[in-house]
Amino acid sequence: MDEKMLRSGQLALLTGVSPDLLRHYERIGILPTPVRALNGYRLYAPQMAARVRAVRRSVSLGFSLAELSRIFAVRDRGGIPCGNVRVLAGEKLRCVEQSLRELKALRRQLQAILRDWDGRLAKTPARQRAGLLESLAEFSGNSKSNWHRPKKGFSRS
Repeated sequence: MDEKMLRSGQLALLTGVSPDLLRHYERIGILPTPVRALNGYRLYAPQMAARVRAVRRSVSLGFSLAELSRIFAVRDRGGIPCGNVRVLAGEKLRCVEQSLRELKALRRQLQAILRDWDGRLAKTPARQRAGLLESLAEFSGNSKSNWHRPKKGFSRS
């Protein structure tokens, strides 16, 4: 065997993952089946360290293990999955942008709720409940103003 090959524990240490995770990656096709030493230890090619790091970074960017498994299967067969990887990354960006829009809307809703609650607290006598959580039933996240005020003549009691 080539002395440069890495045992699973060595690869795990180099990449900051557990040997169990390496076995999982092997089972789902992210890592190719390693050769076995005479003693049965898994032996990985040194370039698998870069692959494991790429997988960890890709997962942190939103790629699923199933997507990565398909990408590496194409690559390991000699294919060039770069176009597909680019498309998937673009989809990840669109999802992040949608999440940001939703978070901004949530921030506006919470700001409106807090303004309302500040007013309720200012009007509530000491040692009396202000009904803050109950007031959320009057709140609708679907409107542009994000807060439904009662019509004139109606109270919130």
